[in-house]
Amino acid sequence: MRKEYTVGIDVGGTTTKFGIVDNSGHILAQDRIPTNEHEVVEEFIDDLYDKLFPMIEKVGGPSKFRGIGMGAPNGNIYTGTIEYAPNLKWKGIIPIAELIEKKFGLTTKLTNDANAAAMGEMMYGCARNMKHFITITLGTGVGSGIVIDGKMVVGHDGFAGELGHTIIRPGGRMHKSTGMAGSLEAYASATGVRETAIQMLTEHPEQESLLQNYTINELTSETVYECALQGDTIANDIFEFTGQILGESLANFIMFSSPEAIVLFGGLTKAGDLLLKPTRKYMEANLLPIFQNKVKLLFSELKEADAAILGASALVDA
Repeated sequence: MRKEYTVGIDVGGTTTKFGIVDNSGHILAQDRIPTNEHEVVEEFIDDLYDKLFPMIEKVGGPSKFRGIGMGAPNGNIYTGTIEYAPNLKWKGIIPIAELIEKKFGLTTKLTNDANAAAMGEMMYGCARNMKHFITITLGTGVGSGIVIDGKMVVGHDGFAGELGHTIIRPGGRMHKSTGMAGSLEAYASATGVRETAIQMLTEHPEQESLLQNYTINELTSETVYECALQGDTIANDIFEFTGQILGESLANFIMFSSPEAIVLFGGLTKAGDLLLKPTRKYMEANLLPIFQNKVKLLFSELKEADAAILGASALVDA
């Protein structure tokens, strides 16, 4: 008989989310731990085990599970390793699937975190029945999962689809983790929104803004959003600029792969129309006529944690 459960683990730059998934795609239990509290990955896995293994035992123990699926930054689907992830403390090549498998005694598969989110969207979200779409995750960083002809694009080495690290402003803002100048992630992530806020406040000290009430350490994408809702000019300009960068980038991605839809996913999407309207405007303005007004720009229908957990768990049967 087919075993009843799988585990889905989403390793994010800030938080790792995990859950127990049944054969119908229901998440029966889930929890989270901080990702970057430990300098070595083994201590992280110990923390994960302490939280996750009791959840496994509660539904009958490891014998009831088909395996564990994981999504992680720079996760290599071929080797089960995290390789040189810029947003994680663990540097170099980390054989995380092997380490998890030994710790839990369950077969473990790994893929890129954004690919896992795309799989969740394809199976359970707004991309159901779509064969051509791109998922863009807007969180601590910018990730992407590309589906063409119903298949995830992974490339010859497992690392295809790093759209967040494409250079969209040559010689532009320095990405602190990669050292690259002008990447999409440096502008359109939650971290990038914060950097834009600091830049605009520095460049326009004479202009009154609610954002001036915060220290640099208190400035986040969330505080920018809250000030924008109150009509703050600079805060709204920040989202307009972020949408411009993102929209121009999406236009390039559309002309590359001609998707039916682009699904935006992650914490930054909580900004809603503040982000969506300028993104759509600049996306359409930078498309050739044959691509204009054809591509849906959608926010994920799934809870952020759910899509990544469900997508990662689906790896077990892939």
